[in-house]
Amino acid sequence: MSSLVLLHGLGATGRVWDGWPQPRIAPDLPGHGSAPTLPRYTFESMAGAVAEALPVREGLVVVGHSLGGVIGLELASGRYGVQVDRVVALGVKVSWSADDLGRAGALAQKPIGWFESRDEAAARFLKVSGLQGLVEPDSGAVEHGIKQVDGRWRLAMDPGTWAVGAPGMEKLIAASQAEVVLARGELDPMNTDAELTALGGHVVTLAGLGHNAHVEDPSALDHVHGQAAT
Repeated sequence: MSSLVLLHGLGATGRVWDGWPQPRIAPDLPGHGSAPTLPRYTFESMAGAVAEALPVREGLVVVGHSLGGVIGLELASGRYGVQVDRVVALGVKVSWSADDLGRAGALAQKPIGWFESRDEAAARFLKVSGLQGLVEPDSGAVEHGIKQVDGRWRLAMDPGTWAVGAPGMEKLIAASQAEVVLARGELDPMNTDAELTALGGHVVTLAGLGHNAHVEDPSALDHVHGQAAT
């Protein structure tokens, strides 16, 4: 039986997978939620930190959303001491313009934003994570993504995570020692069927769903990730 590992996207936390069945492993990525920060955020450094903290080393099925999908592909390279049998990379943005990278780099340089109320911080978290309208502001997922310090509120996310850059998807897929599934919501503006098909591998389009398809319908990928066992 396989162990299911769920990796969230940029700005979110492991609590976005609360609607998924147990048992599963859903860690916070470095610089998110309660996970430690890193001096520098790269796909390699983040994958290394995730691998080090995993309680299971073999027989992994990794479902990763957006940034988490890239980290899943990194883990499947065999360079991190874990054995991944299948990676489902959902909603990964594969085409990056100079403007896209410039905006992300600018966000990474911004100081931590502080808010006078929890409601303001919650609203910002929902916007950054793309979960507006999908998760209630008083949910555990939001609570885990913000924190109070000396009477003020901030996102738990380290702004430096924005600087992780654009993934080299072709090389990641070619280097993968696992079966690779590229999935997207039909309504996801972050990618297209054509872009994913051009990368090779197995492409799955989830009808009627958007970028956060894993939150919109936690059962939508049941037929893709297979057994989620021990």
